[in-house]
Amino acid sequence: MDVVIQTEGLTKRWGALTAVDHLDLQIAPGECYAFLGRNGAGKSTTARMLLDFIRPTEGTMRVLGGTGSDPAVRARIGYLPGDLNLPRAMTGADAIAYFGGLEQRRRAIDPEPLIERFGLQPHRPFRELSTGNRRKVGLVLAFMANPELLILDEPTSGLDPLLQEAFRDLLAERKAAGATIWLTSHVMAEVERVADRVGLVRDGKLARELTMAELRHQATGQIRLSFPAPVDPHELRTVAHVTRAEAEARDVVVAVDGPVTDLLERAAELGVTGIETEQRDLDDIFLEMYEAGGTST
Repeated sequence: MDVVIQTEGLTKRWGALTAVDHLDLQIAPGECYAFLGRNGAGKSTTARMLLDFIRPTEGTMRVLGGTGSDPAVRARIGYLPGDLNLPRAMTGADAIAYFGGLEQRRRAIDPEPLIERFGLQPHRPFRELSTGNRRKVGLVLAFMANPELLILDEPTSGLDPLLQEAFRDLLAERKAAGATIWLTSHVMAEVERVADRVGLVRDGKLARELTMAELRHQATGQIRLSFPAPVDPHELRTVAHVTRAEAEARDVVVAVDGPVTDLLERAAELGVTGIETEQRDLDDIFLEMYEAGGTST
């Protein structure tokens, strides 16, 4: 199989609202594709169409060589919705047993390592669970059958930092084992860890596609250089690829658009004692690209 997910002109309208607008995607086997955008951009709607939970108004899509309406295809997919809703009296253990039972005809499932990994208390009813604990249940359900394709909508929403890191480790392991991953996220560290490519979506349209290297370049907002004594920022403004240099006490904060080799050489000549890269968050990057009127590449 050359393509795991393929959409052509995929469109979803709700009356006068166009949630997804002529979306073209191609995601290869073993690839991690991060589908990024602000709230309301059409990310969750796209995920639901891929799984045939809702039908497109226009366009076509193929998932794992078939469609999400085929039970045999769905059985090969692990899905985590943006907001997991289960019966209020159902416990995590009940959910795992129920959905695991549906999978038993395909492969043996042992959810215990995932339960331990995420610190899930499986015998509490769903109505008593916080957002983060509901997320834990959803992660166990999505990963426990070792699916070929993972479709994950804001997977770490509500998780504390330690569990976010545990999730990133798990995702990297599954990717290394050959799983294909389609995810939405607002967390740069999550995207940076495993993504191969990134699609930026705005108002339902794919505004731009980037490699992870290109996104890292966009995210590197500025570099803070520390010196033992104040340095005239003009000494750095004339360096190749430096677009801005401002003094802050004994530091100089520099914006760079391109390679930093020349900047680091000049900073060393001036006696730099500390270098800190300051990254912008994804919302800032979205705003900058949207305001620049980014188009598909």
